[in-house]
Amino acid sequence: MYRSKGFKQDPNHLLSHRLSKHKLTAPDERHECPVCGFGAWLAAGLKMPYSVNGSGQATLIESTQADGKTFQQLRQECLQKGKLFEDPDFPATDDSLFFSQRVPVNFEWKRPGEICKDPKFITGGATRTDICQGQLGDCWLLAAIASLTLHDETLKRVVPHDQSFDRGYAGIFHFQFWQHNKWMDVVVDDRLPCVRNKLMFVHSADNTEYWSALLEKAYAKLNGSYESLKGGSTMEAMEDFTGGVGEMYETKNAPGNLFVILKKAVERGSMLGCSIDITSSAESEAQTTTGLVKGHAYSITGVEEVNYRGAKVQLIRVRNPWGQVEWNGPWSDNSREWSAIDSSEKNRLLHNSLDDGEFWMEFGDFKANYDKIEICNLTADSLSDDVSKKWEVNMFEGNWIRGSTAGGCRNYIDTFWTNPQFKLRLDHADDGDKLCSVIIALMQKNRRRLRKEGLDMETIGFAIYESPDDQDHQGKDFFRYNPSKARSRSYINMREVSERFRLPPGNYLLVPTTFQPHHEADFLIRIFSENKAKAIEMGNTIQADLPEPPKPNPPEEETDEEKGLRRLFEQIAGSDKAISPRELQHVLNNVLSRRKEVKFDGLSLNTCISIINLMDVDNTGMLEFEEFKVFWDKLKKWIMLFLSYDTDRSGRMSSYELRSALNAAGMQLNNKILQLLGLRFADENYDIDFDDYLTCIVRLENMFRIFQALDKPKRGSINLNMMQFLLLSMNI
Repeated sequence: MYRSKGFKQDPNHLLSHRLSKHKLTAPDERHECPVCGFGAWLAAGLKMPYSVNGSGQATLIESTQADGKTFQQLRQECLQKGKLFEDPDFPATDDSLFFSQRVPVNFEWKRPGEICKDPKFITGGATRTDICQGQLGDCWLLAAIASLTLHDETLKRVVPHDQSFDRGYAGIFHFQFWQHNKWMDVVVDDRLPCVRNKLMFVHSADNTEYWSALLEKAYAKLNGSYESLKGGSTMEAMEDFTGGVGEMYETKNAPGNLFVILKKAVERGSMLGCSIDITSSAESEAQTTTGLVKGHAYSITGVEEVNYRGAKVQLIRVRNPWGQVEWNGPWSDNSREWSAIDSSEKNRLLHNSLDDGEFWMEFGDFKANYDKIEICNLTADSLSDDVSKKWEVNMFEGNWIRGSTAGGCRNYIDTFWTNPQFKLRLDHADDGDKLCSVIIALMQKNRRRLRKEGLDMETIGFAIYESPDDQDHQGKDFFRYNPSKARSRSYINMREVSERFRLPPGNYLLVPTTFQPHHEADFLIRIFSENKAKAIEMGNTIQADLPEPPKPNPPEEETDEEKGLRRLFEQIAGSDKAISPRELQHVLNNVLSRRKEVKFDGLSLNTCISIINLMDVDNTGMLEFEEFKVFWDKLKKWIMLFLSYDTDRSGRMSSYELRSALNAAGMQLNNKILQLLGLRFADENYDIDFDDYLTCIVRLENMFRIFQALDKPKRGSINLNMMQFLLLSMNI
């Protein structure tokens, strides 16, 4: 999205072209390959930032620092200079705390060594009791961190253990997060916001331990500020800690084997969270008589069965990130149910009666009190089957840009078809089955960072249609007359919407959308299938079918219309027998103003210059009669085309119809070019007037014809030197 200080610009991002008020930083000039950075890092003698996962595979980690330096480089520089690190990308200022309000109290930024005598990064291992919520509404993040501590390998990746307050201490720490299919290494200094010498946000129950506070700071930096962490879904942080795929269950409408699903999720290392819905903002974090908190994010930390008075009882362990306020019903701490459990069972469950925010519940009580369960699977392995599956993954990045590809949901049929479309081919059913298992995960990108720009999560979802065999971007009529085969259960303003489907083999069309049209966002879509599936983005072809225009008739064979056109031309051209751009502007405005069906405010001089550039085959900068005659024939076709989309005869056509209009004119473009054309020519109401429409179509035909003339071998590519490039650029 928009390039903010300290973060590299997403090369696929288009929204930054739209709002010129956002200043973009130039790309970092570093010694690295523009794709992965590998060879040039080695050539420059720099250490590659790699991480090794549990399977022993090395994964490239990208630094988020504006200067491109790694944690190791920055720490070494500080040690050599004898200075503690101060992060220029996330300074110890109010802007790093809040963006929508004044800082409510007088914060002081202090290093752990200024808060206590002997600070430690991790004391006795990182555990879920190390996470206590402060004055920030980020319980969703803390619930995810609590789940993270239950998975040692994942924890060591997110919280690298190559750092401490002892040997090699330089006031710098780093953490690793997954962002849109990349692992990012986020560096922070250890200055933390305090009031009266106490941490105001996340802190450990042990006042000398600081890994959780520093992790929260790194996540705040990744998202732009501490305030950006207010409110969210536990799933969001879980995915950022793992790169996994999320699933959500409603306890009141869950499958019958929900307990088995949760038990398998815990056994497979999945991260789990749960929450109680609220019906109004007044209920947010309201405490029930049973000790539970509404609208609050909890972690699920255990799922067990126990023998209780001769019967099996299903139990679930839940943790409140506050570190206090617990369930007081059956199976709570010190409840009478525990007296009927033998000591070995108690020890196995590590039961204690501390007021630490963690408690057990009978599973029936859990379902009756909690409404939502979030599961982040480290892989897309099914939790409801006994056999572990290896899933195939297809991934695409895209954009919803208003005026071109932000078509909204199916309720808005006139624009729905303009959304990005992806074709999925399922050839092979699951083993021993007639259906194919597919998980669709649609994620909107960078929305939390954009809160300071006044933007927030969009309401998103998707629909799946049975697709015809052709490879074309489907138009309005296809969606008007064909119902969806499957879709997301709802449109919701969460970062990711994911669903698991079972579909017959065949071709399918996936359409991700925002709920309302004209709402912009970048997205990532992941398609998981048990067997290998082919997936492509539709409408990705760029080509033009531009037949050579017929030669004008000789004077003696001209029709009455052609004779009238010649008289008009000679009247305007004068003795030089050629028309200049200004003369062309004068004649076109006079002629077109007499046509009642074409409403416009006149053609601009730039449009007429573009027309002459297209038609001027002898490079005189003027139009002779034969060139003028060919243009006139084209103009009549372009006018009829425009009128077919100007349905209300307002002199404007919807920019969403530009794809269809250009296709009818013989030019096929992909989404990215259509997005740029929409940004260039559409007005604030997503309309294109006749003058801009004519400029667009004339320039496109000119560019296509020039390219086709230079691409004689028809390879789809040309080579230009600087002079050729400048000449062409100035002439289009």
